[in-house]
Amino acid sequence: MQNVNPKKLRAELKDYLDLASGKPIRIQRRSGESYVLINEDDFSEMKNEIMSLQKRLLAMTEVVDKKVEEYQPGDHTRLKRLEKKA
Repeated sequence: MQNVNPKKLRAELKDYLDLASGKPIRIQRRSGESYVLINEDDFSEMKNEIMSLQKRLLAMTEVVDKKVEEYQPGDHTRLKRLEKKA
């Protein structure tokens, strides 16, 4: 990850935007605060991956906490809730 300060970023914004399409750019202020400039597609991909991992973790937690029942082959009781009520 490349580092840049806000002053240099403003002066060479186009170049840094082009660089950010390939890898994130860290923008560090004098106060020590840091920000990251990243391509929107990469950001969306990371966000989707985080959501997917959170869902998996939640599912695993439910299994560990025994909040789910083991599926038995041939057991169709779970499907009854989907049948149309006559």
